[in-house]
Amino acid sequence: MGKPTGFMEYKRKVPSSKDPSERIDSWEEFVEPLNEEALQQQGARCMDCGIPFCHVGGDIDGEEVGCPIHNLIPEWNDLVFRRQWREAYERLSKTNNFPEFTGRVCPAPCEGSCVLGISEPPVTIKSIECAIIDRAFSEGWVAPAPPKIRTGKKVAIVGSGPAGLACADQLNHAGHEVTVFERDDRIGGLLMYGIPNMKLDKELVKRRVDLMAAEGVKFLAGTEVGRDVSGEELLANFDAAVLCGGATKPRDLSIEGRGLKGIHFAMEYLRGSTKSYLDSRFEDGNFISAAGKDVIVIGGGDTGTDCVASATRQKCRSLIQFEILPQPPDARTPENPWPFWPRILRTDYGQEEVGAVFGKDPREFAIMTTRFEGNEAGQVKALHTVHVKWVAVDGRLQPEAIPGTERIYNADLVLLSMGFLGPEDLLLDQIGVERDRRSNARAEFGDYATSIPRVFAAGDMRRGQSLIVWAIREGRGAAREVDRFLMGTTALP
Repeated sequence: MGKPTGFMEYKRKVPSSKDPSERIDSWEEFVEPLNEEALQQQGARCMDCGIPFCHVGGDIDGEEVGCPIHNLIPEWNDLVFRRQWREAYERLSKTNNFPEFTGRVCPAPCEGSCVLGISEPPVTIKSIECAIIDRAFSEGWVAPAPPKIRTGKKVAIVGSGPAGLACADQLNHAGHEVTVFERDDRIGGLLMYGIPNMKLDKELVKRRVDLMAAEGVKFLAGTEVGRDVSGEELLANFDAAVLCGGATKPRDLSIEGRGLKGIHFAMEYLRGSTKSYLDSRFEDGNFISAAGKDVIVIGGGDTGTDCVASATRQKCRSLIQFEILPQPPDARTPENPWPFWPRILRTDYGQEEVGAVFGKDPREFAIMTTRFEGNEAGQVKALHTVHVKWVAVDGRLQPEAIPGTERIYNADLVLLSMGFLGPEDLLLDQIGVERDRRSNARAEFGDYATSIPRVFAAGDMRRGQSLIVWAIREGRGAAREVDRFLMGTTALP
C-alpha cells in the first residue's frame, strides 16, 4: 500500500458526466474520465485491508459478494497510485478478458464489498479499472498475441456475448481452433445489441472482436446454430461445443389487452434502436420510435433504465417507469449489512435524464399493471394499475393489491422489461440437453459439462439472467474445463 493514510485524506470521487439536458441529444458515451492525479488519489484510498472482500468473489449465506472474476483489485489500485500503469494493466488482464466492458457497464459488486465501505464511501474501483484498460489501448500495450502452438483441436462457441467471447479468448490462447457462431449480423451479443451505444460504444466491442480475430478466432455472424447449422452438424465438425446463447426468453405480462399494438419487449426495442443507429444513424427508420409518444416502461432494472434513456433521446412526449417492488431505502438497513450488495435507492443515468427533461423522477414504485386498454384501431392507449403491498404467503412474499389505489395512465408505447425466463428452446431441444428446474441448460458450476458428451454450457444459458462480469467468469471457467477435456490437463486459470 503506497499511501497508508490515503483513505483518510481523499474523498471518493467518480468521473463526471455531461449535463443530462445536453447529453440526451447524443447517442455517444457521456462519461468524462478522471485525470491522472485524481485517479492516483482514488487508488490511494485502497486500504490494504488484509482481507480484501472486493475480489473475494464468493458466496456468503447464499448471497454473492465481491468480484466474480477475482480481479486483483488492491494490487492494481496500488500500481495506479504509483503511476505504474503498464504493470497495472498486466495485473488486470490476468483475470479480466474485457475490462473495457466491465469498467463501463458492470454495477461493481466489488465496490459493494469494499472494506472501506463499512464506514466511508467505497473505493472507485470501477473507474480505475476503466482508466487502466483505456490507457493500455491508447499506449498500444494491447496488441494481438496469437498462440505460438496450435493443438489441432476444434471448438465451437455458440453465442458471442460476454460468456462466449471470454470462452473463445481463453481457448484460443490455449492453442485450440475456435469458431464463434452468432445469429445476429454483428458480433457481440448482449454487448452489441442489448446495451445502448451511449452506455457502451460499439466501436469498443468491435475493437476487441477485431483483436481476437487477429489472434486467430473465427467469427461467423448471421449464422444461427439450430437453424442455419444443426446441432448434429456442430458436433460432427468440432471436438467440443460450448453453448453461450444467453437467457433471451423474456418474461411476459399476460393480462387483458396484451395483444394490442404498441406493446413491445425491451430487447426488441433496444436491439432495433441500436441496429438502426449503427446502420444508418436512424435514417432507415427500422426501429420502434418513442418520438412524440406517452411511454411507460414496466420494469426497474438496468434494461428498463436503458429503455428510459433511449426513449428520452427519441423525444418522447412523457415517460413513466413502473416498478412492482417497494422503493428501496436511501441507506443500508440492518437486514442488508456489508459486505452484501447494498440494496438502496439509486438514480441511474436514465432517471437523471428524465428528471432534466420532465422535471421529476419517472419511477412509480410498488405498482402493478392489471390490464391494457386500447382504441378502436387496436392500439394501446392506457394502462390500468393498482398499488401493491408485499405479504408473506406460505413463506414467500407476494404482491397484494391495495383497494382504492387504482389508477389509469395514458400510454401509446409500452416497453416490457421484467427480466428473462431462461434460454430459448430450439437448440437445447435439438441437441437434447437436459434442463434444470428453471429451464436453463443443466451443467454444474465449475464443471460446465451438459448431459450431452462434448457439449458444455456457460453464462446466462447455464445460470440464468445475471451480470456481464459473471458471464465472463463462466466463459473463462468453461474454457478451462473444455481445455482439460480435450488435453487431459489444463494451464488455464
